Amino acid sequence: MDMAIFRDMHSDPVEHDRSIEDRRRHKKLVEKAIKDNLADILSEESIIGESKNKKVKIPIRGLKEYQFVYGKNTKGVASGDGTEKRGDRIGSEKKQGMGQQGAGNQEGEEMYELEITIDDILDYLFEDLELPDMDRKKTSEILVESSRKRDGYQKYGIRPRLAKKRTVMEKIKRKQARKRALKEMNLPVEIDRFPFVEDDLRYFKIKKKFRRESNAAIICIMDISGSMDNTKKFMARTFFYVLSRFIRKKYKNVQVAFIAHTTTAEEVNEYQFFHRVESGGTYISSGLNKALDIINTRFNPESWNIYAFYVSDGDNWSEDDERTIKAAKELCRICNLFAYAEVMPNSYSMTIKGKLTKEIKEKNFIAVSVSHKNELWDALKTMLKKKEKGGY
Repeated sequence: MDMAIFRDMHSDPVEHDRSIEDRRRHKKLVEKAIKDNLADILSEESIIGESKNKKVKIPIRGLKEYQFVYGKNTKGVASGDGTEKRGDRIGSEKKQGMGQQGAGNQEGEEMYELEITIDDILDYLFEDLELPDMDRKKTSEILVESSRKRDGYQKYGIRPRLAKKRTVMEKIKRKQARKRALKEMNLPVEIDRFPFVEDDLRYFKIKKKFRRESNAAIICIMDISGSMDNTKKFMARTFFYVLSRFIRKKYKNVQVAFIAHTTTAEEVNEYQFFHRVESGGTYISSGLNKALDIINTRFNPESWNIYAFYVSDGDNWSEDDERTIKAAKELCRICNLFAYAEVMPNSYSMTIKGKLTKEIKEKNFIAVSVSHKNELWDALKTMLKKKEKGGY
C-alpha cells in the first residue's frame, strides 16, 4: 500500500528552500516561452539595427502552487497508456473558455507578459550553437587575451584599481615610522591629524591571461537583385543579423566580410549590407567568386577557419548556373562550412538549390529552404548545430 509522505518545509530551510524550485520552474517557463514565440520576435518585430537593450514582450504562463483538484465523480476509468507526459490531464473533460468558440463558463489559464531584452533572448538561444569544425586547422590557433587577474601592487595606476586596504596599511606604516622618529628625538609622539599623501596610494597590478583560440573568417553573401522583393530581403537581413550577433557574442577573434550582389558583386560595410536596396538581374556566381577573391587576398585557408553563408531566393540566369556550381565547389574545398539558405523559392521553376544539392556531395555543404518567416530560426539551428562527440 502506497503511503503519502508530508515533508515539513520549515524543518530545514536550507535543504528545503521552496524558492529554489520556483526559480527553476520559472527559468524553464521563460526558455519555453522564448522558443515558442521566437518566430514572432524575428519576423514581426524589425529587430535589425536595434540596441541590444531593446525590450520585447513575450507571454508566459503564470506559476501556481500545487493543489488537489476535485473531480465530478463521473463514472469510468482514467488509466493511461504510457504515452502521457507531465502536466497531461487523463480522463478530464475539455473546459469551456480555453480557446474554443463561444462564451465559456470556466476559469482561463493565467498568463502575463514578460519584458526581456533582445540580448537576453539571444543568450538563451545561442547556448547550444557553435561554428562547426572550428578546431580542424590547428595552425590557425593564436593567443588571445581571455581574462585579467590581480598580481601584486604598484604605486601608479587608475583610480578604479585603487587597493584601499593596502593604501591604509601604507599610511599606518608611515605614521608608525614618524612616531619612532619623534620618540628617538625625545619629542611628543601624539599626532592629532595624519592625512593620506600621494606616496601612500597603492594600486592593483593586473596580469593578463591568454588562451589559445582559433581565428575565423565569416563571409556573408546576400542576393539583392530585383527578384528579391521586400519580404525576401527582410528575411535575408534578419537571418544575417542574428548570425552576426551570434558570431560576435560567442567568438572574439573573428573577421566578418559582407558581400551584396546582383549580376555583379561588391564588398560593402555592415550598414550598407543591412540597408542597401538594389534591382536588376542575378548572377549568383558573382557573389561566390567575390567571396573567393576575398579569401585568397585576406584569409589564407591554411591559417584561417573560413565560413561562407549565402542567402538568395534561388533565381538565377541559366547561363550562370555552371559558373555558380564551380564556385560553390571551390568554396567547399577551402571553407570549413559553406551554407546556403534559399528564402521563399519560386515553385514554378527549379532553383539553384536543387542544382547545387545534386552536384555537390561534400559534407561541409548545407542547403536549407525557408518558405516562411517562422522557419528562419530552424535554418540557423541546422547550420550551427553543435557537433556531437565522435560525429561531424
